[in-house]
Formats: sequence, structure tokens, C-alpha cells
Amino acid sequence: MAVRHRLIRESPEDVWGVLSDAERYGDWVVGTARAELAEGQWPEVGAALRYEIRLGPLTLHNRTVVRRSEPTAVLELEADSGPLGTARIAMELRPWGQHTLLIFDEHPLRGPGGALHNGLLEVAQQVRHRAMLGRLARLCEDVEGSAGAGPGRLRPREG
Repeated sequence: MAVRHRLIRESPEDVWGVLSDAERYGDWVVGTARAELAEGQWPEVGAALRYEIRLGPLTLHNRTVVRRSEPTAVLELEADSGPLGTARIAMELRPWGQHTLLIFDEHPLRGPGGALHNGLLEVAQQVRHRAMLGRLARLCEDVEGSAGAGPGRLRPREG
């Protein structure tokens, strides 16, 4: 099981503003390309995104569904990687003074991904999560530095 945490120097409301922006999903989830809303209103329960994950020459077509959503506090997702199975991804946002302590927990849920899970994959997952939480923190902390931006309003993607 991969659990990481990250202190983000913004309020839970600002962090939630980034997590609840479906168009920004690919900006912080490592390896994700061409994310788009598949159904519902993100991040309401039952809403889904579809996207590609690129791992070298391999491209996976994935789908992620919101399983639990408590604005500014909890977002739980089920990521479906087709033949590899599904994973549970839980993010808890805890107020920490004026900032947010984000606790990120991902582990296999169904399918062969759980059987293939081992120490080496755990290390790779920890490296990926560190990068992902770093990206998320930069996006959240850049909200105030963006011209005309406020909670939930970010500057346009670069490049």
C-alpha cells in the first residue's frame, strides 16, 4: 500500500479548487495525457474521467470514477486500468494552520494489479506519488500568483 503526505501552502478550499477541476487532472497526475470528462459533474460521486497513461511505448486507456466526495475534505477515486484491474485512490485534505496536509493513499482494489503488487512496484509507486504531489502543490500554490486567478481559477496551461 502506498501512502504519502504533502504539506501544501494553501487552504483546503484552494487545494480542492484544483482537485475539482477536471481539466487540470492531467497537469498533476503523472503520465496522464488527454484527460476528458466522460460522465457526470466532476468531482461529484459517479462522475468519471477518461484518459491515457503513457508508460514508454505502452499507452493505457483508463477511466477514473469518483466514489466519495466531501468538498474540501475527501476525494476517493477508483481508477480502472482495464486488464490490469482497478486501484483505490483516496485523498484526505486536513487543515494545517493556514495550509493543507494532503494524505494520499493508493492501493490495488480488483484484478491482477493486486497479485502483481510487490516491493519493487511499491518503490516505483512512491516515486510517482512524490512527483504527483509535487505537481499538485505547485499548481495549488501558483493560484495566487496567476493574474486574475482566485480559488478554482488558474492560469491557462503552458505549452
